[in-house]
Amino acid sequence: MAFDLDTYRTAAREKYESLATCAVLYYERHSLLELARDFVILWYLTGWAAGLLRMAYAYGAVRGTRMLYRKWAKRFYGAVLKLPLARRKVESEVREVKKQLENSLLVTASTSYKEVPEYGLTEKEVLEKLDELSRLKAANWKDGKLSGAVYHGGEELIDLQSEAYHKFAVANQLHPDAFPGVRQMEAEVVSMVLRLFNAPESGCGTTTSGGTESLLLACLAAREKARAERGLKEFEIIAPKTVHAAVLKAAQYFNMKLHLVELDENYTGDLAQVRRLINRNTCLLIGSAPNFPHGVIDNIAGLSQLAVRYGIPLHVDCCLGSFVIAYYEKAFEKALDPFDFRLPGVTSISCDTHKYGFAPKGSSIIMYRSNEYRKYQYFVSTEWVGGLYGSPTLAGSRPGALTVGAWATMVYMGDDGYTKACQDIILTACRLKQTIEDDIPELQVIGKPQLSVVAFRSDTLNVHKLGDMLGKKGWHLTALQNPPALHLAVTKLTVPAIDTLLVDLKAAVKQLALETNDIHSDTAQLYGVANSLRTGSVADQLIGCFLDTLYQTEPTP
Repeated sequence: MAFDLDTYRTAAREKYESLATCAVLYYERHSLLELARDFVILWYLTGWAAGLLRMAYAYGAVRGTRMLYRKWAKRFYGAVLKLPLARRKVESEVREVKKQLENSLLVTASTSYKEVPEYGLTEKEVLEKLDELSRLKAANWKDGKLSGAVYHGGEELIDLQSEAYHKFAVANQLHPDAFPGVRQMEAEVVSMVLRLFNAPESGCGTTTSGGTESLLLACLAAREKARAERGLKEFEIIAPKTVHAAVLKAAQYFNMKLHLVELDENYTGDLAQVRRLINRNTCLLIGSAPNFPHGVIDNIAGLSQLAVRYGIPLHVDCCLGSFVIAYYEKAFEKALDPFDFRLPGVTSISCDTHKYGFAPKGSSIIMYRSNEYRKYQYFVSTEWVGGLYGSPTLAGSRPGALTVGAWATMVYMGDDGYTKACQDIILTACRLKQTIEDDIPELQVIGKPQLSVVAFRSDTLNVHKLGDMLGKKGWHLTALQNPPALHLAVTKLTVPAIDTLLVDLKAAVKQLALETNDIHSDTAQLYGVANSLRTGSVADQLIGCFLDTLYQTEPTP
């Protein structure tokens, strides 16, 4: 039958008039209060439906449904655990865990000051007590058996840093007029790091207290930039689920919505999902070079393309990569895939100088492509009765001695020292990776790590039990989850210890594979609790107990 345009138009007009008539009748038959009520309900249902559609589009119907199920199931079981009978059971178990934590964390020492002593000690007495406290049983970091955590540059460097700290112990970066030398050194530290990451002439930055503050500031600056320049009132971040936990902290602190992207076959953030998640409220994309869990570098070039296309800032977290990634090209005369300011979409980078820069702990740099980004992390007040006030970072007073230590370390190490350290560290990590791939079939390396971190999982063994077995031999590898895995962040201290680790790792894997009885593992048990929908909320309380215990001077009575 031929299409009749006039008939179609007539039918459409009649249908429109019918709908309009219904709307008029609905309006005439309801009070203003009823109309307002129905409008609010319709607005809520429309928003809810739109949210579901966005979730299905961004994450897919299957994962979106799974996310909703986990969200509501955790809420349900969390409510169940608050019922009187369940709550008493949980409180009893939490108390037991607290006792175990106190037994492991609270040490017995002759020094115990819960209040200021009536009479001050002599210098000799203080030093004796410091010596005693330094000898308390602890993780064996000096022999390189601790993953990351201690980025030791050598005893000579420690002596130099101590002397530098002594010279500027009272320096406060809040008062550059009183400590002009510290201001100069801070500017030079930032400048040196900017050059390492190929910043343009407009590049700028600040020192911070560590990677967490650097990431917080990157998120804060992106939020304030979007508020000032785009008029946004809601703010969203998109990052791979392997992004550092400091970004989760920033989202909570600054009331920003964080979308965590699934990983592709290379264990990097799925760019297709990133693209689907971008919307008008997106104020920041984040990638890691490398990420903390697996030591894998995200597809920063792909993220840069999306950032340029949609006009969204892109932050690259190089806190862990630090000077190892910055010196890779010099150390091995070959380039990694681009990850720094050479990519046009990269607007900010964070780098921890206190990691592979070997600076004293409490030293990191947040860098920006230009001051058009950095200025949004500043806090300025012109109305405070205490006077005009401005601070570049989250802190007010800042210990200038730490920045001095970073400056002294960098000029002491030089290009040659950092290049050699980069070679040693990465070659050691490659040995671990190659040994697992060639000689330990029970384990699988996660992704394709190129730098200092190697993570491994297993299809046949409980790797958390493996980690506890290695712990009995003094090794402290980092436990990961989703999937369960272990990782080692290689440091200079690991280099001479790698042969011992490989022998112990092979022996532990063989023992675990042959073990017929179930080996008790506190780590495996804890992660089992954390990943259970029924008991996941209990893990929050256990972590809270751990944090509480850090500030106890003696066991709970």
